[in-house]
Amino acid sequence: MDEVVRGEYPRPQFVRADWMPLNGEWDFSFDEESYDRKILVPFAYETPLSGIGERAFHDTVWYRRIFEVPEKWRGKRVLLHFGAVDYECDVWVNGSHAVRHVGGQLGFSADITEQLIAGVNTLCVRARDDHSVLDIPRGKQFWKEESESIFYTATTGIWQSVWLEPVCDAHIEEVRITPLYDEKAVRFEYRLAGRTGGAELKAELSFGGRPVAQAAACTQSAQGAFSVSLEETALGVWNAGEELVWTPETPRLFDVTFRLVRGGEVLDEARSYFGMRKVSVENGRFLLNNRPYYQRLLLDQGYWPDGGLTAPSDEAFAEDIRLAKAMGFNGVRKHQKVEDPRFLYHADRMGLLVWGEIGSGYTYSNRLAGRLMEEGGQAVQRDYNHPCIVVWTPLNESWGVQEIAHAPCEQEFCRAMAAMTKALDATRPVSDNDGWEHVGGDLLTIHDYEAREEVLAARYRSAETALASRPAARPLYVQGSGYRGEPILVSEFGGISFAACGENGWGYSTAQDEEDFLRRYEAVIRPMLNSACVQGFCYTQLTDVEQEINGLLTYDRQPKADLERIRRITCGAGRNG
Repeated sequence: MDEVVRGEYPRPQFVRADWMPLNGEWDFSFDEESYDRKILVPFAYETPLSGIGERAFHDTVWYRRIFEVPEKWRGKRVLLHFGAVDYECDVWVNGSHAVRHVGGQLGFSADITEQLIAGVNTLCVRARDDHSVLDIPRGKQFWKEESESIFYTATTGIWQSVWLEPVCDAHIEEVRITPLYDEKAVRFEYRLAGRTGGAELKAELSFGGRPVAQAAACTQSAQGAFSVSLEETALGVWNAGEELVWTPETPRLFDVTFRLVRGGEVLDEARSYFGMRKVSVENGRFLLNNRPYYQRLLLDQGYWPDGGLTAPSDEAFAEDIRLAKAMGFNGVRKHQKVEDPRFLYHADRMGLLVWGEIGSGYTYSNRLAGRLMEEGGQAVQRDYNHPCIVVWTPLNESWGVQEIAHAPCEQEFCRAMAAMTKALDATRPVSDNDGWEHVGGDLLTIHDYEAREEVLAARYRSAETALASRPAARPLYVQGSGYRGEPILVSEFGGISFAACGENGWGYSTAQDEEDFLRRYEAVIRPMLNSACVQGFCYTQLTDVEQEINGLLTYDRQPKADLERIRRITCGAGRNG
């Protein structure tokens, strides 16, 4: 029970010093509350790292954990946090129901102070996931026990970290951080909990360990906002200092400490960070910090052979980013997965663009529409502060809205998803329905698995030829919508299968050996780099995943070809390094 896995603080954008991880060995059972097995949390039972590794479906699973609250927490409120539990979750503390949550992609919390007792406490969790249901968001999780095609092993129950932390009755619930790049300032929007009258919220900013600014706001109400100037007095000559801005090539971060103070007493303290960067779209170009920026992205499913959706370690996130950058890429499109915040933290500090995406359902219904709206909105709000995220992708390839070309309700739903995303975050562009059948987002994204160089070169010679294409026999726009000059990106292509280790599987085209693979890779990359209209691309994909062997890396993260040779092809003549 003492073993802790994935013991890093799970919420890197809002870090409190005092907390207790609950990852490790839990009692576990299938179907009935018998607790006749052990499981290693936060790994799903379908994975080898859980200690079970069984693929057979069980729609209900049970967890139990014994814990004691530290004596030093006496007099504090105790919050229980779950990073993610798939799909419906009920939680009991000492037999008293504490919280219910629906949705497998985002986290939730509960104040369990009133349920706690002195000494040993018992935490019980029931998770339910009907794998046959197709009108709930499930991403790449397959609805059959054996994975096939582009779908992978299902995830049931707890799959991200669980932890406790103490807070005062008056504490900070969240702070939304918006870099005001053009104004050389940063804006903080806060929400507080408890009796906060007479308190001040203080923000202390530093850069490279050097204090640069501070500000405070009187908390007359539970929410408010204030801005902090980062002009010359704090940082020297801003314009002379590109060293202050965040890019993938220069991922520089400001640190900020928030303190809720009353009468000289610190009621709450949390550490965060931000990057001074701006994302915009103008005249058919994607801009980073007001300059055209060419995106070289990888499709990243976020699966591991031993952990499924859960990374085996925090270091595994950083290693994926290191390998992607070594191959010449400056970003990833996280595909059909709301990724663990720890990955986003490493992308922030190491310099990697991220397209944020939620897992889709597959059959349209009012329930699916409601769930996607709720979970999509939660994802935007949770990850808003991460500078690495530059695009939101609410829907992918008309998954869950298969009749969007003809069904007005599905078209309106797609518009609503894009509009909600923009309403929650006006600072980032939105790809409304990534791949085709757009209703009017900020980008024209195209999925095109053509393997012949001459065909790709002709197709993307100009905006006119690109707009005339029908990849997968789908129109790029639904009737009544059309091109308005937005940037054009080929956001899925390639997918060359190469069985470097003799494994069986599939891809969109097949290479016979390393040299053949590199020739084929260059044949699909070169038309993108040479195109007069394409503003970026996303190659399929970073790693193999189960039977899908079209990764640049094997499933266990071994390169299929020399990294430097891949990098030279990826970068071509050299845009953005």
